[in-house]
Amino acid sequence: MDKTLLSIGHGYSAQALAKRLLPQGWRIVGTTRSADKMDEIAATGVEPFVWPGADLGALLASFPNILVSAGPGPDGDPVLNATYDDIARAAPDLRWLGYLSTTGVYGDHGGGWVDENTPLTPSTKRGQARVEAEARWQGIPDLPLHIFRLAGIYGPGRGPFAKVRAGTARRIIKDGQVFSRIHVDDIALALDLSLHSPVPGAIYNLCDDDPAPPQDVIAHAAELLGVPVPPAIAIDDAVMTPMARSFYAESKKVRNDLIKNTLGWSPTYPTYRAGLKAMLALES
Repeated sequence: MDKTLLSIGHGYSAQALAKRLLPQGWRIVGTTRSADKMDEIAATGVEPFVWPGADLGALLASFPNILVSAGPGPDGDPVLNATYDDIARAAPDLRWLGYLSTTGVYGDHGGGWVDENTPLTPSTKRGQARVEAEARWQGIPDLPLHIFRLAGIYGPGRGPFAKVRAGTARRIIKDGQVFSRIHVDDIALALDLSLHSPVPGAIYNLCDDDPAPPQDVIAHAAELLGVPVPPAIAIDDAVMTPMARSFYAESKKVRNDLIKNTLGWSPTYPTYRAGLKAMLALES
């Protein structure tokens, strides 16, 4: 297997994957929008590449494995907008292309369960943009596409502890509200398994085994830190940005059986309690 990976939009999840692949002898090129991040990326062992700004097409032709983390913007998918023809030409020679999407494509299910066969009925503009982006990627002939629909991502440097410590965390209550989550290291594990066992055309949900109300996660974080649990605030009384409020517009529990059965994936952190405990242990 050719151990080279082009990581387009080398962000939080892609960085976690790189930590797994580099010790296995992989060569990884990661794109960034900012030249200021070049040294930071290089320090991790990943070769930095500024994009937009340089010719991505030439790289696409020389990498058999590609991870796309860049999400759609107001004008649609930025990677396809800029390089559709290059990707279409390279498609027959690619071994694996992973696209990181979101479980937001399923929309609101009133706290009910969804899986990969659930119709896509997003209720937010972000979710609709993802549906459209997925469809464009799926429309490229001969592309060995793997779509990963990610639940809410947390992990080191991204979680509730900072806000709980600062006293700014809020336990916002909406009856019946439930979210699924995924630790970033479990995303990396799934991508690693998929790279080693490609299933072109596959769509996988990535989430843990314990969908839960958001206020429970905040409360548990406070308990782990030994600080008072933030008071409950009814959602109708909460002052929130439109972006923050939009996350409460959808409530669902996401199934992960398919990737378990297909790739043998099993989350290292099957519950938010296990994930938060591990995050806190890293800090000590």
